[in-house]
Amino acid sequence: MSTTESAPLLTVDNLVVEYPSKKFRAKPFRALTDISISIGQGETLGLVGESGSGKTTLGRAVLGLAPVTGGKIIFEGKDISHATRKQRRTLSRDLQVVFQDPYTSLNPALEIGAILAEPLGVQGMESVAARKRVKELLDQVGLPSDAIHRLPREFSGGQRQRVAIARALALSPKLIVCDEPVSALDLSTQARVLDLFLQIQKDTGVSYLFVSHDLDVVRHISHRVAVMYHGEIVEQGPAGVVTTDPDHPYTQRLLLASPVPDPDRQEQRRADRHRLLENQQHQIEQAGAVA
Repeated sequence: MSTTESAPLLTVDNLVVEYPSKKFRAKPFRALTDISISIGQGETLGLVGESGSGKTTLGRAVLGLAPVTGGKIIFEGKDISHATRKQRRTLSRDLQVVFQDPYTSLNPALEIGAILAEPLGVQGMESVAARKRVKELLDQVGLPSDAIHRLPREFSGGQRQRVAIARALALSPKLIVCDEPVSALDLSTQARVLDLFLQIQKDTGVSYLFVSHDLDVVRHISHRVAVMYHGEIVEQGPAGVVTTDPDHPYTQRLLLASPVPDPDRQEQRRADRHRLLENQQHQIEQAGAVA
């Protein structure tokens, strides 16, 4: 993989996201603290962390679906931190999303052709041009042309996710936020969908913010990786380094938690992870005693 040396397509600078508490006079819940990342043209930034780490919230903030309390989100040199609904509609040409669940992200009552044509119609494309574009999209994601007249329930999970990817590609966006797009798929289907993402990036130059809890997945698809823990980025750098020789103890724990097919290696990983957790707990106790 290679990236360009041009200015970043997306820059997130000291982003803070807070949600108001439902309890009277309680402090707001801070979901993200001082997050700073950047994504270049044709680059993939893998965002990895356990459930509740804040990685999905960061993707939602970029999409305008989470409140920005502090900091900035810059897309193509423009501040979109507090973009209006009208501005977001314009942004949708260049900024799209693929959600986690291929079973619920598609309207079950619409044929695939109608699902793919919908964003094109919203942007004012003529029906003849839209039909041509839909056929191009199906070919791009490896689905047969007769899929136009079929319903989502007639497809497997991997095929549905291909439809979701085609919908995200409909307007030829510059950045796609991928929110756990393969976690609901079996391993063999995951590999095929990841290869599809890579081929599309090679063909179109699209950038990805790729959210996942799986280090193996982000290693396969990312140029760089940012690791999130409790709403903060604790480590980021080249994918080959962060996913094989991490510096931060939390990333080390994530790496050791990843399953491997060799039973002996897996047993050793469990022992190493247990030892790492014990060492960290000992350090915390020592720091408390000094304080």
